[in-house]
Formats: sequence, C-alpha cells, structure tokens
Amino acid sequence: MRKTLQGQARHVKMIFMKTDIHPKYHKAKIECACGAVFPVGSAKEKISVEICSSCHPFYTGKEKLVDAAGRVEKFRARAAKSAPKKSKK
Repeated sequence: MRKTLQGQARHVKMIFMKTDIHPKYHKAKIECACGAVFPVGSAKEKISVEICSSCHPFYTGKEKLVDAAGRVEKFRARAAKSAPKKSKK
C-alpha cells in the first residue's frame, strides 16, 4: 500500500517483464573479409561482413576522387550554347 499526499491509501499493481521471450545475448565477433575481428554484443554468435572501417577506402584515406570526363566543364559548355543571346535594339 502506498500513501498519497492527502493521507489516503491506494493499491499499487506490480507489472513484471515476461520471461523466456527475449533472445539470448552473446559476446559475438564480427569478422570482416579483410581479416579484422571486432568483439560486440549481439543476439547472433558470429557475424560476417564484407567491408569494415579497417579496410573501407573512406576511413583508410585511400579514397579515389573520380571526375568523369570533366562534368562541370561539359555543363558550362552546354549552358553557354543554350543561353539566350542578347540582341541590340
């Protein structure tokens, strides 16, 4: 029983979590194709990935910037051709 501010008693209903419905929690290992292994917690015991932060080009600094045949220059050339010409009046 619990007392309220006015001194009146009321009943409190206890709510418990259901048992045996949650997956087992494992200390899992993530294994990358490059050979790197990371310990994590998961519902699965073993996780395999193709790429991780150890071998991804963005994180390793080996990222290649590709300019596909000067896209900006091509756009400017098209824009210059299609721009309306000013006429003298």
